[in-house]
Amino acid sequence: MSPTPPPFWRAALPVVICLVLTGCSSDAVDAASDTPGGKVHAPRDAAKDAGPDNAGKPGGPEPAAAPVQLSIASLGVNSQLMRLGLNEDGTVQVPPAEKGMTAGWYTGGATPGERGAAVLIGHNDTRFGKAVFHDLKKIGKGADIAIRNDRGAELHFRVTGTETVSKRAFPTKKVYGATDERALRLITCDGAFDAQGHPVDNLIVYATRS
Repeated sequence: MSPTPPPFWRAALPVVICLVLTGCSSDAVDAASDTPGGKVHAPRDAAKDAGPDNAGKPGGPEPAAAPVQLSIASLGVNSQLMRLGLNEDGTVQVPPAEKGMTAGWYTGGATPGERGAAVLIGHNDTRFGKAVFHDLKKIGKGADIAIRNDRGAELHFRVTGTETVSKRAFPTKKVYGATDERALRLITCDGAFDAQGHPVDNLIVYATRS
């Protein structure tokens, strides 16, 4: 990853995610490696609508409902969503290897269903075996992705496309950049392994609110 963490903007939060592990290239994602802790730098020029500064305060707008469950019926995926923040070096956390069957929501990005790019991260494989996004590459265009929030509402997103990219050329702006859509991104590892045993590619699934 890049040695310098990205700056934070108040009106437009610049930290948007995609996971990458220690030893992987910058602005990439490595969800399959067992290397402790996943790391992802946010792009410097990406932004999301963070909403009014008084959101959640008395008299201010009600904060968005947080996602708690992910379901992809076509793949047989049904996972709770853990919250992922930032590591001390400014990179994004990934679920720990021992929770490989649990996907995570990056809280620095958009909330699923709200305007902007919401990002979910999951492992492909860990040392414990197949993980939650092991079959993500099988997802088809038009597939339904359902997310239930902590208020009991179920939101549906339709897959618009997938992309496999080299970690050395990760499209951070495309994945994390500002958008007026109610967008969802799912990210995991993909491809062959390098000499250190890390997958060299990332698989990105793009979806929009249906």
